[in-house]
Amino acid sequence: QVRLMESGGGSVQAGASLRLSCAVSGSTYNHYNMAWFRQAPGKEREGVAGIDSEGSPLYADSVKGRFTISKDSAKNTLYLQMNSLKPEDTAMYYCADGGGETWWRLRPEEFAYWGQGTQVTVSS
Repeated sequence: QVRLMESGGGSVQAGASLRLSCAVSGSTYNHYNMAWFRQAPGKEREGVAGIDSEGSPLYADSVKGRFTISKDSAKNTLYLQMNSLKPEDTAMYYCADGGGETWWRLRPEEFAYWGQGTQVTVSS
């Protein structure tokens, strides 16, 4: 059974940086296409960034140039470096694993496994 555990969230001022981590345990079978999603109150869950088995990243337009996704396969850990944070980045951030063939669409239904989330709050 795949388990994902996020950490690294917090409350920061606009312009600050945070690094989120997602520790993966359990079966390694689906540790190929992974992603970060976020969900703000009253809004749908949206894809922020994804990374394939070879480490190629992709980003939502809203975070391109500010966020960097990476993974350490030896540590079974996924990261999201977030710079120049804005109040609109405030949300619960989720790690997702087991992305299917169309994982690059960064839709929640494309991913099989989810963490519990870590809260990011950015104040102006």
